[in-house]
Amino acid sequence: MSLPFYQRHHEHYDRAYRHKALQSTVSQYQKETKSKSAVYAQGSTAYSRGSAAYRHASAADFSLDSSAAYSHGSSAYDLESAAYSYGSTAYDHSAAQSKRSAAYSLDSESLSKSSAAYRHGSESINKLAAAYRLGSEAYSLGLKDSNLMIEDQSYKMSPKAKRAKQNLVSEDKENKAIDYSVPIFTGREVSISGITDTEEERIKESAAYVAKRNLFATGEGVSVSKVAKSTSEEQHHEKKSRKVAIRESAERVALKKTLEDTQAFHKKLNKDKLLHAPEFVIEPRSHTIWEKQNVRFHCSVAGWPAPRVTWYKNNVPIDVQTHPDKYKIESRYGLHSLEINTCDFDDTAQYRASAMNVKGEISAYASLVVKRYKGEIDASLLYAGTSMPLGFGVTPHGYASRFEIRFVDKFDVAFGREGETMSLGCTVVISPDIKRFKPDIEWYRNGVLITPSKWVQMHWSGERASLTLTHANKEDEGLYTLRVVMGDYYEEYSGYVFVRDADAEIPGAPGAPLDVQCLDANKDYVIVSWKQPAVDGGNPILGYFIDRCEVGTTHWTQCNETPVKFARFPVTGLIEGRSYIFRVRAVNKAGISLPSRVSEPVAALDPADRARLRSHPSAPWTGQIIVTEEEPAEGVVPGPPTDLQVIEATKNYVVLSWKPPGQRGHEGIMYFVEKCIAGTEDWQRVNTEIPVKSPRFAVFDLAEGKSYCFRVRCCNSAGIGEPSEATEATVVDDKLDIPKAPGRIMPTRNTDTSVVVTWTEPPDAKELVGYYIESSIVGSGRWEPCNNNPVKGTRFICHGLINGEKYIFRVRAVNAAGLSEFSQDSEPIEVQAAIGGGLLHAAPSPPYDIMVLESVRDSMVLGWKQPKVIGGTEITGYYVNYREVVDGVPGKWMEANIKAISERAYRIQNLKENMVYQFQVAAANLAGVGTPSLPSQPFKCEEWTIAVPGPPHDVTCTEVRKDSLVLLWKEPVYTGRSPIAGYYIDMKETEAKEERWRSVNEKPLQKKFLKIGSLKQGVSYVFRVRATNQAGVGKPSNVTDPVIAETRPGTKEVVVDVDDNGVISLNFECDQMSPNSKFVWSKNYEPIEDDSRLNIDAKGGKSKATFKDLGEDDLGVYSCVVTDTDGVSSSHTIDEEEMKRLLALSHERKFPTVPLASELAVEILEKGEVRFWLQAEKLSGNAKANFVFNDKEIFNGEKYKMKVDQKTGLVEMIMDKLEDKDEGTYTFQLQDGKATNQSSLVLIGDVFKKLQDEADFQRKEWHRKQGPHFVDKLGWEVTDDCNVMLKCKVANIKKETHIVWYKDDREIMVDEEHDFKDGVCTLLISEFSKKDAGTYEVILKDDRGKDSSELKLKDTAFADLMNEVCRRIALSATDLKIRSTAEGIRLYSYVTYYVEDLRVGWVHNDTQIRFTDRVKTGVTGEQIWLQINEPTPQDKGKYTMELFDGKTGHKKTVDLSGQAFDEAFAEFQRLKQAAIAEKNRARVLGGLPDVVTIQEGKALNLSCTVWGDPTPEVSWLKNEKAFVSDANCTLKFESGKKVSFTISAVSTLDSGKYSIVVKNQYGTETSDVTVIVISVSGQTDTVQGHDQNTLTVSKKKKTMTANKRKEVEKKDFIKPHVEEIIATEETPDANEIPPAETEKNTKSKHQAAKVTDGKAAVAETVPQPTESLDKQGKKPLEKKP
Repeated sequence: MSLPFYQRHHEHYDRAYRHKALQSTVSQYQKETKSKSAVYAQGSTAYSRGSAAYRHASAADFSLDSSAAYSHGSSAYDLESAAYSYGSTAYDHSAAQSKRSAAYSLDSESLSKSSAAYRHGSESINKLAAAYRLGSEAYSLGLKDSNLMIEDQSYKMSPKAKRAKQNLVSEDKENKAIDYSVPIFTGREVSISGITDTEEERIKESAAYVAKRNLFATGEGVSVSKVAKSTSEEQHHEKKSRKVAIRESAERVALKKTLEDTQAFHKKLNKDKLLHAPEFVIEPRSHTIWEKQNVRFHCSVAGWPAPRVTWYKNNVPIDVQTHPDKYKIESRYGLHSLEINTCDFDDTAQYRASAMNVKGEISAYASLVVKRYKGEIDASLLYAGTSMPLGFGVTPHGYASRFEIRFVDKFDVAFGREGETMSLGCTVVISPDIKRFKPDIEWYRNGVLITPSKWVQMHWSGERASLTLTHANKEDEGLYTLRVVMGDYYEEYSGYVFVRDADAEIPGAPGAPLDVQCLDANKDYVIVSWKQPAVDGGNPILGYFIDRCEVGTTHWTQCNETPVKFARFPVTGLIEGRSYIFRVRAVNKAGISLPSRVSEPVAALDPADRARLRSHPSAPWTGQIIVTEEEPAEGVVPGPPTDLQVIEATKNYVVLSWKPPGQRGHEGIMYFVEKCIAGTEDWQRVNTEIPVKSPRFAVFDLAEGKSYCFRVRCCNSAGIGEPSEATEATVVDDKLDIPKAPGRIMPTRNTDTSVVVTWTEPPDAKELVGYYIESSIVGSGRWEPCNNNPVKGTRFICHGLINGEKYIFRVRAVNAAGLSEFSQDSEPIEVQAAIGGGLLHAAPSPPYDIMVLESVRDSMVLGWKQPKVIGGTEITGYYVNYREVVDGVPGKWMEANIKAISERAYRIQNLKENMVYQFQVAAANLAGVGTPSLPSQPFKCEEWTIAVPGPPHDVTCTEVRKDSLVLLWKEPVYTGRSPIAGYYIDMKETEAKEERWRSVNEKPLQKKFLKIGSLKQGVSYVFRVRATNQAGVGKPSNVTDPVIAETRPGTKEVVVDVDDNGVISLNFECDQMSPNSKFVWSKNYEPIEDDSRLNIDAKGGKSKATFKDLGEDDLGVYSCVVTDTDGVSSSHTIDEEEMKRLLALSHERKFPTVPLASELAVEILEKGEVRFWLQAEKLSGNAKANFVFNDKEIFNGEKYKMKVDQKTGLVEMIMDKLEDKDEGTYTFQLQDGKATNQSSLVLIGDVFKKLQDEADFQRKEWHRKQGPHFVDKLGWEVTDDCNVMLKCKVANIKKETHIVWYKDDREIMVDEEHDFKDGVCTLLISEFSKKDAGTYEVILKDDRGKDSSELKLKDTAFADLMNEVCRRIALSATDLKIRSTAEGIRLYSYVTYYVEDLRVGWVHNDTQIRFTDRVKTGVTGEQIWLQINEPTPQDKGKYTMELFDGKTGHKKTVDLSGQAFDEAFAEFQRLKQAAIAEKNRARVLGGLPDVVTIQEGKALNLSCTVWGDPTPEVSWLKNEKAFVSDANCTLKFESGKKVSFTISAVSTLDSGKYSIVVKNQYGTETSDVTVIVISVSGQTDTVQGHDQNTLTVSKKKKTMTANKRKEVEKKDFIKPHVEEIIATEETPDANEIPPAETEKNTKSKHQAAKVTDGKAAVAETVPQPTESLDKQGKKPLEKKP
C-alpha cells in the first residue's frame, strides 16, 4: 500500500489521527516493503554491505538512478535527521522499486554491463557514504567523483506540501532517457525546533514530510541526470516510465479512498471525547544480535494527552544521563525508540516500554538476546543482508575478531612559532586491510574535534594522515590527537604542539593577545573578549587596543582611544545588519605588539533576527544583511524598559542590560540612557545625540570610585516614554579581582626532556581562564614560558627541557582582570626520566589479590590487599604498572603513577577500550619500594553497564575474639545505576565448599562495618561483602584471609571509667607493644581528626581518651588499634542509653544536688504583683531556702512574702510592686542535707524594664476594670452602604455612664443616646472622604472613673480605610448602561457615592482609552460616565470600566456593538436632528405686545425681531385672514430679522387680531397682537409694543428654561455640561434687547400691555420638528391658551 497524500483541506493535523492513522499507515508500509527487501532494513549502514550483495547476487540492477541515490541521501542525513525518524521507509520503498525494476530487465543484455559498472563504482560509492557523514560539502565532491549529477534543490519544511507536476512519458519521447533527481528532505530535529514553536506546527511539518516522501516514492517530480549508454538501457527506462504511469494511476485511486476514510473518521470524531488511555499501535519486537552490534527497539503509541514513554531493562528504568554513550532514547512525532550501542552479553534482558498519561498506563515487552561469537561466521549471512558487527573485519581467511590499528612514523612533541606552517603526520597501518572498510580520520585539539578551515588543512592518502597549520597562532597550541575509527573500534595517538610568539617588530614589545571572541552581539553592540599573552616583553602590559574591520573591506578602525586593562571590552556604534571582525593589540612601555588572530565574523543583529536567519537561510552570505522593518502603525509611546541591571562594571566602563517594554506598538524602539551620582536626582542623558537600538549599552567617562545610578527610557516616533526603575548604586571599579598567585608548586620527573608540574588553585579565584607556567635553569636568572596558551587544570607537562639540567618553575593564574603575581619558585629538580617499577628492593612484601573495582571505556580502578609483611614500618604508598595483552601475548610494562598513592585503590587513566590488560602493584615504605606483585589475571577495559554495584574492597578483620570479630570494608567504586542501598556479608568456614556460603544479615547494612558474633571457637572463617542497590545485589568482594576465632592470651578490652570529678574516659592497655607501636583511636572505624571533643593521652602501654563534654555528637563505636602488633585492638560502643548512664554517674559524683523540677521563674499576678518561684523534685523536712538579691540576702517582710512548701517542693516569693531599685539578680539557694542547689534569675536592662512595664500595666488594667472600660479598642468597619462605622466594645457599664466622641479634640454632637446594646458603641460616618481624616477618641466616664480609646485615621491608617471604602463603592457599581444624547452615546454606571480616591479607567477592546474632546469621562453625583461624542463605527466594541480601590481592580463591561450600537446610534441621530431643528426653526424673538389700545387717527407702529436658519418667510394675518400691505398699512421685513407693521392713521376698521406668521423648513411660529382703536379726538401718538412683548417672552422663556433644566437633570447628571447647553439655548440674538432693559422700557412706556404665558411656550417646546412628530404618529405640541 502507499502512504496517503495529505492535502491542506483535510483535517490530518489532528493529534489523535496523527498517532493512530498516520503512524499505523507508516508501520504497515514499512512491514510490507521490508518483507520485499531485507537488504535495506538497517538504513544507511547496510548500503555498504548491499553493494557486496549486489556483486554476489543476480539482483544487479540496483540502478544508480534510485538505489544509489537513495543510499547517498540517507547516509548524508542519517545524523539525527527528522526525516529519518520514521525509520527506513524510504529505503525499503526504493528497494522494492529496484526489485520491480530488476524484474523488468532480467532478460536484458545490459544486466552484465550494469553489474560491471556498478562494481566499478562501488568503491567511489563507499567513499561517498563516508563523505556524507562529514557534511554536505564532501557530499557534493563525492557526486562529481562518481559521475552522479544531482540537481541542487532546496526544500523548505512547510505545513503545506506542494505536489510537483506529473512527468509521464509520452509516446514521442519513449526512446529518450528519463532523468531522475533525488530530493533530499532535511529534517534535523534541531532545525525543526528552531522553526516551529507549537505542537500543531510540528505535526503539520511531519505530515508535509510524509507527503513529500510519497511524491518521491511514486516517482512524481523526480529526475536524475544520467547519460544513456546503450539502447538496452533506454528500453529499460521506457519500461520503467510506463510502469510509473500505471502505478500512479492506481495510487490516485487508493489516495482517493484514503482521503474519504479520513473525512469519515473526522466526521465521527467528537473532540470533547479525545481523552483516552494509551494504546500501542506498534509494539516493540524482540531481537537476537551478535556482540558489538547496535540494536534499536521501535514502538508507536496513541493516546490523549500524548503519553509519556519510559523504557525499562529488567524492570529497572534506563538512565540515559548515566550512560549517554550506551543508550539513546528518542521520541519524534509519536514514534518512540530505544537504541543500545555496542551490545555485549550483559545487555541480554527483557526490555519494557511503558506509556502513561492521565487516563492510564500500558506496557509492551520485547526481549534482546546477545550472542557471543565463538566460531566462524557463515559468509551467506552477509549476502543475505544480515548486518554484521562493525568491529568485525573481513580477511582472506575469514573474519577477524577486530581491526588492529597501529601508528608508524608518529609525530612527536612539536615546537613552532607564530606565522610558520606546521605539519603533523602519522602513518596508519590497519590489519586486516579491507578495501570495503575505509577508516574515519579525526583530529582533536584538547579533546575538541577540529574541522577544516583556512587555518587548518587535513589530508588522508589512504595510508598516512596529516594535519597542516597553514599559519600557526598561539590559539593552535595544545594537545593534538589523531583518532582512527573503524566502525565501533578506534585507536588514538596524541602529541603536544607548542607555538611561541613571533618576533616583535619593536624590541621589548609584548606578545600578541590570543583567542579573540565576540560575545553578546546585538544591533549596534558587541563585547569583545581575549586572553592575555604570556610574554610581556620585560615590561608590564599597560592595556590593549581593540580594532574592528567591516567584512568585505580591509580598513581597520581602532575602537578605544586609551588602552584598557580588562580583557573584555564593549564595542558600540556598529551599523545594524553589517558584519565585523575584530583583533586586539597589547601595549607596554616599549610599544605595541603584533595584532592577534582576527575573530570570527559577527553580524550586528538582534539575537531574535540572528536565530531566525539561522533557521531560514535564504541566500549566500555576502557579508552584509539588509534589515527592513514593517510599516509602523498608529504611534504608541513605549512603556519603560524592565529588568535593568549592571552586568559588568570596570574602572573604564559599566555595561547595562535591560529587557524591551511590553507596550511598544508595532514599530521599532530605541533607547536613551541616563545616569546620576548615587544619592542625587540630577539625571543626565548619556547618549544625547543618537539613541541606541540594542538592549545593551556601555557607559564610559565615569569617575573611578564614585557610585552611579542608571535608568533607561524608550522612544519611537510617538515620543519618549517613562524611565525605567533606577539601578542600585554601582561603584565604578573592577568587580572581578586579579587572582592571587597559585600555591604548592611541585615538579615531578617525567621523561629525559620533560617535567610534570602540579600546583594548587589560588584561593577565591573567580572566572579563571587558565595558567601560564615558566621555567628557569637554576642560577641563570632567565625565565622562559613553558606554554603560550593558558592551560586549565592544575597539572602540566613542560617539554623541551635540557636533560641533566636543574630547573625551577613558577606559575601565574589568568582571568579577565589580568595576570596574578607569580607563585613561589618550586624546588629545583633535575631533568631525568622517572624510574619505573620492577626494581628489587628489600622492603615490603608484594601486595596481592588484585581485582578490578570499576571499568569504563578508557580507565579502570584497581584494588588490592596490603602486603602480609610491611617491613617493620608503615607503608608510605603504592606504585602501579600495567601492560597490554594482545592475543595472549603480554606487552611492555608501563607506569600508571609517578607519585606514590596511599590508598589501596587507584584509577588508571587513558587506557584503550576493549583492550586486555595485566597489572602489578609494588608497596613502598621508608626502606624503599618492595617487590612488585605477580601479574594479575587479564582484565578487559570495557564499559561496565550492569545495573548492580561493583565489589566492595579493602575487606579486613579486626578485634578477633573466640566468638566474634569486626569486619571492615570500603564502598564500591562502581555504584551501578542507582545509589548504594546497603551491604550483605557472607561467611563460611575456610575449608567448606563454595555452596556453603551463608549470609550474616537478612537486611542490608547502611554502615561499613559489622561485628559478627556466634562464631565457634577455634574454627577458621573467611568472609566477603556484597553491595546492593535498587537493581539488585552486586558482585562480591575478594575473600578475606582465613581468620581463626580465638581470644589470644593477654587480650584486653576498652574500659569506660568515671572518676571522682565526674570525668568520663575510655581506657585501653596493651602489653605487646614494640618500640614503634602507637595507639590509634577511631570512631565508627573512621580516624578521629577532630580533637575538639576528645583528649587522647598515651603513657607507656596505656592510652586514655577523655571526653570533654559527652553528648549526642559523641555517640558511636570507639575502637583502639595498636600498630606494629599482631592485630591488637578493642572497641567500646557508646549508645544513647550508655551516654545517659555515664552522664548521670558523672553528675552524681561531681555535683550532689537537690534535683529541680523547674528553674527559678517569674510571673505577673492579676493585681500587678510579681511572683518568683521554683520547684524541687523532692525536699525533706529539713530543707531550707535562702533568698538573695544582688549578692545580699533578703528576708520575709512587708515588701517580700516568702514561702517554702516541703511537701510539694515549691519555693516562692511575692513582691507587691517592682521599683527601679529592684533591678538585679535574684537567687534561690536550696540546701537539703549535703545536697545543695541554686537557681538564679537576672532581671536587668530591657528584661527588667519589660517586666516592670508589664506589672504596671497589669496594675493599671486592674484598676481600670473597676470602672467602665473598653474590652475592644476603637476600630472601624465599612458598612454595606459604603459608610464608615467606628465601633468599640465596652464593659462594666451602668445607666449613669456617659460616652463622648471627639474628632481632633473637638466634641462630636450625637443626636441619639447610646443604649450600650451588646456592649458595643458605634459612630456612623456617611459618605466618608478626605475631610473625615483625623484622630477620633471616645471617652467613657461615670462616678467610678473613666476610660478612653483613640483611633488615628491618618496617613497609612486612613489610606487603608479609604481602600476598603473604595472597594465597597466599587462593588456597589451597577452594570454599565447605554444612553443616547444629542451629542453622542453615553455609557454610565451608578455607585453608592463617589470619592476621589476611587480611580476610574476605561478600556476599549482591551486598549486603554485616551481621553479627548470627543471621548471624555466624568462623574456626576453618583453616576460615573463615559461620553462618546459623534460616534463612528470605530467606536464599536467592548467597553470596560475599571475601578481601582488602591489594591485591586473591579471591572464592569458592556458590549457596544451589533444591535446595541445600531440602536444607540440611531437614537443619537434622531436626537441630534431634533436639536438642530429646535435650534434653527423659525421663531419670533420678541417685540409685539399682546394688546395695543390706540386712538383713532393715530399712527400705529409695531415691530419685532424674528430668527431662523434658513431665514424664515414672514406673513401677516388679520382676524385669521391673509393681510398684505396697502396704502394705509405698510408691512416691512428687513435684513431677514426686522419686521415692522405701520398704519399711518388708524381707524376703527383697523381694530382686530393681528398675527405674524414666521416659517422655515424646521417649523412655524405665530405671534398675535390685538389692536383696539378708540374713537377719541386728540393728537396722534405712536404706540410701540416692542418692549412689553419682549419682556413677556423673556419671562416665559426663563420659566420654561428652568423647567427644562429640571427635566434634563433627571436624564443627565452632567451639571457643568448641561449648564453649558442651557446657556447656549438662552443666548439671545444679536439684535435682541436684553431682558433687563426690556423690562425697564416696558414699564415706563406702556402700562396697558398685558403679560400672558401663551406664546412663550412655543419657544420652549421639546426640540422636535413637527414633521418628525407627524411621521412618528405623534401630535405636535400645541401652544397653551
